Amino acid sequence: MWSRPLRTATCPTSGRSISTERRRPSVCGLRLASGPGTVHELVVGPEGADRLDVFVSDRLELSRTRVQKLVVAGLVTVDGRGAKKSEELAPGCAVRVQVPPAQSVEIAAEDLPLDIVFEDDHLLVVNKAAGMVVHPAPGHRSGTMVNALLWHVPNLSGVGGRARPGIVHRLDRDTSGLLVVAKTDAAHRRLADALRARRIKRLYQAACWGHVAEDALAIDAPIGRDPNDRKRMAVVEDGRPAHTRVKVRERWLRADLLDVALKTGRTHQIRVHLAHIGHPVVGDQTYGVGWERGLGGPTRRWVDELARRVRRQFLHASKLAFEHPESGDRMEFEASLPADLGGVAEWARQG
Repeated sequence: MWSRPLRTATCPTSGRSISTERRRPSVCGLRLASGPGTVHELVVGPEGADRLDVFVSDRLELSRTRVQKLVVAGLVTVDGRGAKKSEELAPGCAVRVQVPPAQSVEIAAEDLPLDIVFEDDHLLVVNKAAGMVVHPAPGHRSGTMVNALLWHVPNLSGVGGRARPGIVHRLDRDTSGLLVVAKTDAAHRRLADALRARRIKRLYQAACWGHVAEDALAIDAPIGRDPNDRKRMAVVEDGRPAHTRVKVRERWLRADLLDVALKTGRTHQIRVHLAHIGHPVVGDQTYGVGWERGLGGPTRRWVDELARRVRRQFLHASKLAFEHPESGDRMEFEASLPADLGGVAEWARQG
């Protein structure tokens, strides 16, 4: 049974009731200074690994580009020797990765609206609003979910990095819905391990243009940087494995409302996979532009009106389920479509 959003919550370990209303913390921000760097000792499993850069990227949640730079700089070794980024790894290989310290960065706590669905001493579950960036990055130093979290909880896990305290997984800026955030390092590591092992279940609602061929289908296609536009992702032969499961919830006049489950978590995965099969997400200005070309008559007018009503990509993280990192209890959460997407869906149902 999926739980509904709560305004109070109960800690699974202590049993005490915790308010989820926003409160002002005792500090006004978080300064994350440079340290000596981090050394990671990794061992390749019995299945081996196709490429060194892919293996390290998956295990440490670093971008493949950054890992390749570390390899070139001599900061990655295999069994004590230098290595190439494309080197195939045999079972049992010992991989040592030295990650230099990031530059010092100060993140300010900001009193921003934050819909906290659940909270205890170890984690929070947040229903992120569309338009909010998850963590600070160049061009987005304020107004992010992390800025809002630091107002509510001054001390978050540092495992995610200096600019991403507490962040276990992300959503695109214009995607709304559920995220789990770690308060402690121990919770963060266990949740990250669960995410890698695909034990965190994430279900999205998405509207796509056109009608998918089957009521249920699997999309298994590797995703990497678009060779023609490095700001976009694409299905590419040498990309990282990506697996998406799609089920039709409703069929509208010239669009479908889908339930989409992620088996992996690649950047823009749902958007890229749906565009790849010819049914981009409604409102997606990166992967869905131009789909309506060639349409005419009443169908084109319906499509144009739906596009006008959708002010952002129709994508919402509606369900989240995982085992509590401390108690082991099964945690399940559900967030219904927000008002903007719910209104669009209601109009589309009228045909």
